[in-house]
Amino acid sequence: MNAPQPPPPPNRDLPIRALIAPVTPLQQNCTIVWCAKTLKAAIIDPGGDVPRLMQAIKDQGLTLEKIWITHGHLDHAGGTAAIKELTGVPIEGPHPDDSFWIDQIDASGAKWGMPEARGFTPDRWLQDGDVVTLGETQFEVYHCPGHTPGHVIFFHREARFAQVGDVLFQGSIGRTDFPRGNHADLIAAITGKLWPLGGDVAFVPGHGPMSTFGQERLTNPFVADEVLSHP
Repeated sequence: MNAPQPPPPPNRDLPIRALIAPVTPLQQNCTIVWCAKTLKAAIIDPGGDVPRLMQAIKDQGLTLEKIWITHGHLDHAGGTAAIKELTGVPIEGPHPDDSFWIDQIDASGAKWGMPEARGFTPDRWLQDGDVVTLGETQFEVYHCPGHTPGHVIFFHREARFAQVGDVLFQGSIGRTDFPRGNHADLIAAITGKLWPLGGDVAFVPGHGPMSTFGQERLTNPFVADEVLSHP
């Protein structure tokens, strides 16, 4: 199992830090983000491997304050209930349109060999335009349906950093063949919600390596500007 890995070193003056920890047999990118001043942390998309995530929090000297969920799929949310039971911290996200996915986590976990995965009820469902706080910092919330109907992403404007779940990947985009997936909605979310945030924004995808929005606009075979200009 891969050890948690930090993203490329940010400017040390930035108000947040991050650690990427691939979890579950699917190697989904769970990210631990924290306020550099207060050391208050959030776990984004804890799909599983909860003991390892809690140890990473301890190793960094952090205090867990929030659990943030981009969408309700098993590999991104399966460990949420366990962390809530261990810590009592609030769960924020996803958008309520993903409630039907969260309701399926128990059955999906049994099917895919992750029986410890369980469903949950968020303490706060998120909407487009919401703000979530972490220590003395804040992240903007954007509703980006398509991969799932209730998918959200988290964006820290000052750090030029986003966690986008399964909306966008380095060289690819999220699947839309799941129930209530929609390819047109996904393309609209990427071009209408992500691209305006700026090409310099570095993002952690739900799986695989980091990239920037600018790089994907140049080279992504699904959503590059050149590709979309010639449908």
